[in-house]
Amino acid sequence: MTRIVALSGGVGGAKLALGLSRVVARHELMVVANTADDFEHLGLHISPDLDTVMYTLSGKSNQEMGWGREGESWAFLESLEEVGGETWFRLGDRDLAIHVERTQHLRAGESLSAVTRHLCDRLGADIDLVPMTDDAVRTIVETAGGDLAFQHYFVRDRCEPEVSGFRFEGIDAATASPGFLEALASDDLEAVVVCPSNPFVSVDPILALAGVREALKQAAAPVVAVSPIVAGLALKGPAAKMMRELDIPATALAVAGHYAARGLVDGFVVDETDRTLAPEVEKLGVQVLVAQTVMESLADRESLAGEVVAFASQIRADR
Repeated sequence: MTRIVALSGGVGGAKLALGLSRVVARHELMVVANTADDFEHLGLHISPDLDTVMYTLSGKSNQEMGWGREGESWAFLESLEEVGGETWFRLGDRDLAIHVERTQHLRAGESLSAVTRHLCDRLGADIDLVPMTDDAVRTIVETAGGDLAFQHYFVRDRCEPEVSGFRFEGIDAATASPGFLEALASDDLEAVVVCPSNPFVSVDPILALAGVREALKQAAAPVVAVSPIVAGLALKGPAAKMMRELDIPATALAVAGHYAARGLVDGFVVDETDRTLAPEVEKLGVQVLVAQTVMESLADRESLAGEVVAFASQIRADR
């Protein structure tokens, strides 16, 4: 029985997903991860957001770097650099093993959902983690200098090019992963949580899948989004920079407006430093929770997750 469905990108989303996994029973939580930033590199299928969530939920994430696996070593990358190979995308030895295993299973005809279940089981991530789709969707970042594959923009070019828009190649032919839409339609569902992930390149690809927006609008459970922007800054990643370049104010209010304009959220969570924005968010027809959204410790993750679940319950009771 799925009580909570969480939509997640990478680091920020994974933090809240971990908190949610500790305040509700793990078998009652489904985490749907963005896969539009997946790509093929060195002949391997890389799933950055899926892996970030999986490593976080299995207790194997690299706390120092904020991405990748704990106890990482770099012998492969050092050897690759020695012979002149591409090393702009940092593949640690432990991380590399995951990509090799995933790629082998995919080439054998297994779905990304099935491979993800296999990897989660082996790593001890006892949770229903699913890719948003089993089909190939790829985020393209449109810039003044030309179109860039997302990882080229994000990692290779360090988010330096000025963005003018985004598109998701393959989205029209993609379908939501097995169980995703069914969970949104379940009478047992108590909340849909949009984690504090980049709204444009982490959450929008999930929402762009056929049937997802309609399912969210029709869901009996409230949809609650947590702002990834705090005091005008993105705690992780280029969201604030992207917003400024798109002539969108880099504020929590603008993020709330991005979701509310499409009728997709019932509640929105802003950080304590942005409490003055709460009345403006409420004018969008969205209920507001002011909370500490900066998650530096495990206690912070659990606290925010508990507040979000309680907030969703309050919205549901007020209906």
